[in-house]
Amino acid sequence: MRFMILIKADKNSEAGVMPDEKLMTEMGKFNEELVKAGVMLAGEGLHPSSKGARVRFSGTQRTVIDGPFSETKELIAGFWLWEVKSKQEAIEWVKRCPNPMGGESEIEIRQVFEAADFGAAMTPELVQQEEHLRAVLESKRR
Repeated sequence: MRFMILIKADKNSEAGVMPDEKLMTEMGKFNEELVKAGVMLAGEGLHPSSKGARVRFSGTQRTVIDGPFSETKELIAGFWLWEVKSKQEAIEWVKRCPNPMGGESEIEIRQVFEAADFGAAMTPELVQQEEHLRAVLESKRR
């Protein structure tokens, strides 16, 4: 099972305040543990929303909204993509994580859909297309 681990932003991350050396070292050690355990597939920090944009869809219309975005508690400061056996295993890993913001912090855990989760809508042709795209992506990472 794959899970997206979402590190929620706070006022400091949105202000562009970078983590100190101590936190960077602790996170580096934690990431090493994740990699050694075969759990971590990807992980990155994100720039503040002031450097981002959103595209709002309304039928065929597209509206671009430049950051920053006002609801800091709903924003993401970083993420991991993990492969684990269960949600409980993901929870146990998150509980071992250094506190990403020092003070009050929140990390959200969301399961990633797999092809089988879409049922009959995921035709054999669509499965084949997805498998092909994943193979192309994997070959480009090497």
